[in-house]
Amino acid sequence: MSVLNGIARELNRSVNLDQALRFTLSQVAELLGLRTGWIWLIRESSPEPYLAAAQNLPPVLADEPRRMDGSGYCYCLDTYRKGDLGGAANVNVLTCSRLNGLVDGTDGLRYHASIPLYSGEKKLGVMNVASPGWRGLDPDDLQLLNTVGDLLSIAVERARLFERSARLGAVEERNRLAREIHDTLAQNLTATGLQIESAEALLEAGSSPEKVQAALTRALS
Repeated sequence: MSVLNGIARELNRSVNLDQALRFTLSQVAELLGLRTGWIWLIRESSPEPYLAAAQNLPPVLADEPRRMDGSGYCYCLDTYRKGDLGGAANVNVLTCSRLNGLVDGTDGLRYHASIPLYSGEKKLGVMNVASPGWRGLDPDDLQLLNTVGDLLSIAVERARLFERSARLGAVEERNRLAREIHDTLAQNLTATGLQIESAEALLEAGSSPEKVQAALTRALS
């Protein structure tokens, strides 16, 4: 329970998404004695998943990025996107399709528990945790994973909201600076125009070249 409370405290104050994901994986590993974990997130701009965080992937996955680029057949992701994982209270133990048929470099991994991540009806992603010699998860383990999934979903949404707010703030600041620059240039151009008109008036009035030159110098300074 102390580890779960630690996860809740950290996720509650973290607005850095990468940090929150890595921390959660490390704590879940400690909590349940599961060595390996990875998190798929759905991009905000498209329905495509990407590998957002990973811990202790077996060599066959860690050394071959194409196996973890979110493309190709993936049973847990395909099931999740179809809605068959049901909700954040539904943890499923699945055979990992990315390790199917492989022997070397798997570190003995064959199965993983998949924890779907939701914000209301919005699909956020899937957290997978695994360990060699997979053991069954008892009801208490499942409940812990359910709770961690809910906490992580909230943290993902909060971090993304913070990022959007920061981007919006940066855009607003750029717009403010652009307006200030525009106003300053407009004022300077107006003053320059008046000085040039003054020089033209002096020239038409037959003033000395020195006076005309002085007016032009002020206009260009």
